[in-house]
Amino acid sequence: MPVVIREISPFFLLLLGATAGGAVLAAVGTGAVLVAGIVLVVLGGWAISLCLHEFAHAFVAYRGGDATVRARGYLTLDIRRYTNAALTFVLPVLFLLLGGIPLPGGAVLVNHGAIRSRAVRSLVSFAGPAVNLVLGLALVFTVAAAPMAVGLAAALSCLALIQVLAFVLNILPVPGLDGFGVLEPFLSPRARLLSAKVAPWAPLVLLVVLLGLPGASAVLFGVGDVLFGLIGGNARLANAGYAQLLFWR
Repeated sequence: MPVVIREISPFFLLLLGATAGGAVLAAVGTGAVLVAGIVLVVLGGWAISLCLHEFAHAFVAYRGGDATVRARGYLTLDIRRYTNAALTFVLPVLFLLLGGIPLPGGAVLVNHGAIRSRAVRSLVSFAGPAVNLVLGLALVFTVAAAPMAVGLAAALSCLALIQVLAFVLNILPVPGLDGFGVLEPFLSPRARLLSAKVAPWAPLVLLVVLLGLPGASAVLFGVGDVLFGLIGGNARLANAGYAQLLFWR
């Protein structure tokens, strides 16, 4: 069953253009222009990764037997096509800018009954976080291999760390997150029924814990920092980028 992206969304192309514009500002700007460029690269790059994350879920589901994801426009890289534009795009960008935490977005609607096996259903859930980790690796390699201005290197390193943090957060075995979705096909019917009841609320509770419980976010960032270092990330540049992203503090 061949898979093609019938039409790349103009909205996604706009995100690419805005992020590229931010990269130029981060590379040549100073002062407020430099800060604006870094913020634009990080927020634009994060929005792009949200599109790719959800596309990965849909792509694997389509290859696994669910043709409905294509009919719903999930293969166009248009974040507005997913279940809730506010949850999938607006809130993740807002929470990243305000709290520095890469909040998981909304999910694609997948017809799990059409997926040919439990293993493929598990892979559908894993595909999204895997994209975040691959993007983090690609960004780390780009910063290490390509000569660039310090401002741009800080922006890309910050974005790479955010991808790693998104992977760590999404892969947690919490109902409603992708990590639980990886395990869910192999659970008993009773366990799946119970998880379905708490899935709408569990990610929100996790977010409240991360934002409100002293030390909780430090654990997330600590694990992310370790993984970021293991893949070769530059913590000094990433922290500098984060400082500019959260310039309002």
